[in-house]
Order: sequence, then structure tokens, then C-alpha cells
Amino acid sequence: VQLQASGGGLVQAGGSLRLSCAASGRILRPNAMGWYRQAPGKQSELVATITDSGRTNYADSVKGRFTISRDNVKNTVYLQMNSLNPEDTAVYRCAAGLIRVGLWAYWGQGTQVTVSS
Repeated sequence: VQLQASGGGLVQAGGSLRLSCAASGRILRPNAMGWYRQAPGKQSELVATITDSGRTNYADSVKGRFTISRDNVKNTVYLQMNSLNPEDTAVYRCAAGLIRVGLWAYWGQGTQVTVSS
């Protein structure tokens, strides 16, 4: 099973980016998918999760600015990020298959998001 993330890049403050993460291989529809991020010198932070039924959860720091969605046919999760600010700068990683809180079956590689002021 592989999770392939894409969509990171450099954007100015106030701008938008859309991240994608596609799961491939021998994987059934994941019960949940999510995004984490880790900024330099900081611990990894849960950004957002979405269940296979579409229930979502967000970190307080991104509520109202980020939207997580998924395509269950494509086994792909998206993260639409609007009103970005420099504090959103981090490596973003996707995860799939929630085993229990904080423990995921599969992880994607990171994609860098850099927000300039």
C-alpha cells in the first residue's frame, strides 16, 4: 500500500493550496484518512481527519480555513487550504486506516508547504 501526496509548494500569505493524497495497492476503503503537519523544531500536529462516511474533524488552528474531503472511489483525500499564513509552513503528511487515536496503518511521504509573509 502506498500513499502518494502532492500539491505542496510556496505561496504568499493569504493564498491557497490544495493537497492531494492517493492510496494505491491492496487497500480497501480506509475507515478514515487524515493530514498531519510538522514545522521545524515542533511536534507533529493533527490537522484534519475524515471518516469514510464524511465526518470531519479539524485542529482549532485551521478551522474555517482548511477543508478536508475525500473521494472514496479513488481512495484519495484532499486538503484545501485557504487564507494561509506563515504559521502554516510545515511538511504535511497524509495517513490512512485509523487503528486507534493517533495510530494509523499507512503513511504517505511528506509534501512541503511554505507560506511567505
